Amino acid sequence: MNLNNLNMNAKIEELMAALKKKEDEKEKNTVLWVLAVIGAVAAVAGIAFAVYRFFAPDYLEDFEEDFDDDFDDYFEDEEE
Repeated sequence: MNLNNLNMNAKIEELMAALKKKEDEKEKNTVLWVLAVIGAVAAVAGIAFAVYRFFAPDYLEDFEEDFDDDFDDYFEDEEE
């Protein structure tokens, strides 16, 4: 009977180890899914930003050109 108990204990420990291993795999799988979702969201945000920058007009460039013209006109008036 003592040998039977030892055999049972060994099987129980084996089952517990298998369950523990399965739980660890679930945790790793969950972390992998979370990182995959975060990566996908970051990729979509990056693409959206790139498209926005490509299609958005550059108003500052127009402003700088107008400012340079006004600045030159101001000093030309003083020279005359």
